[in-house]
Amino acid sequence: MTTQDHQGAAEAADGQALAAVAGGLTYPIAPGYRVKVRQGPSTDSPVVRQLAEGARIQIRCQRHGQKVSGPYGTSDIWDNIAPGEYISDTYVRTGSSGMVAPLCTS
Repeated sequence: MTTQDHQGAAEAADGQALAAVAGGLTYPIAPGYRVKVRQGPSTDSPVVRQLAEGARIQIRCQRHGQKVSGPYGTSDIWDNIAPGEYISDTYVRTGSSGMVAPLCTS
């Protein structure tokens, strides 16, 4: 595979992830939890709002941040659900212990 082929494959993967967000793919928050949404990927970051029990979220992108333990394990992956809004992936049932969305670029 050439460098151009690798780039095309990466763009296709990003396109699929973006299509999933655009297509309304949502993930459930762990049952029984009201999850705090923070400005950044850390529990030290200010809370901007709180998700209701039973909420479902769309993941725009993901980034590494503070390691957190939650109902779905321990991880440093944080899910960006809107501009300036992050929740720990350990409270989201994605079906994966890894990333399920593109890496946040900013």
